[in-house]
Amino acid sequence: MTDENITAIGRCYGCKRRFRFDPDTVTMFLVDPETNLPPGMSPLGSRREPTPEALARSVKLPVCPACVERAKRVLEAGTDPRPPEFPVWHRPSS
Repeated sequence: MTDENITAIGRCYGCKRRFRFDPDTVTMFLVDPETNLPPGMSPLGSRREPTPEALARSVKLPVCPACVERAKRVLEAGTDPRPPEFPVWHRPSS
């Protein structure tokens, strides 16, 4: 019998695609299953102190290598992606 890495199949937290991974080496992300957000993060994206209950029910979910690379590129850029710009509408003078 040969030694092989035990692989698992799971869903990526970021892109929701299914992928095969080694549970010992994959990037895991702590998520509160009740809110589907990391503990301590609000739905608006602001940070707050996580409650003990949220930490107790949180589970680690895998993140695929493609999402990890995308996150690294955003961090290397130094800023969040630029928000869309909308043209200004001016009221016609009467």
